[in-house]
Amino acid sequence: MTDQEFVDAFETCRLANELFHHRDHLRLAWIYLQRYGISAAPARIGESIRRYAAHHGKLEKYHETVTVAWLRLLAVSADRSGAASFTELLAACPELLDKNTLHYYYSPELLALESARIQFVPPDRHALPSLAQFG
Repeated sequence: MTDQEFVDAFETCRLANELFHHRDHLRLAWIYLQRYGISAAPARIGESIRRYAAHHGKLEKYHETVTVAWLRLLAVSADRSGAASFTELLAACPELLDKNTLHYYYSPELLALESARIQFVPPDRHALPSLAQFG
């Protein structure tokens, strides 16, 4: 699927839930960062994922802190690597494909909190890389 086809299938909830995995979340984040920038991407991707999750009867699965943290990690990795495509980014930063990468920054206990699920909370282990260059 092209990026446009992928986004269209996701945003219209035609993409099967069992076909939307971690790598697909990252791809969606990459596309939203390219289209909307770091300022608008978090709200837009959050809205889209919540709508998709609700459509599939899984709204409780949406986690704001996880979504925003991965978006930030992706943005910083893209900036630092100079990747021109999603494929280049994953080749330069394979740690993004490891779902456990987030545990470097967040304890499982913090991520299990309801407050972390509904609103972004800062990490309790290590600070997320700086986004200062994004304004």
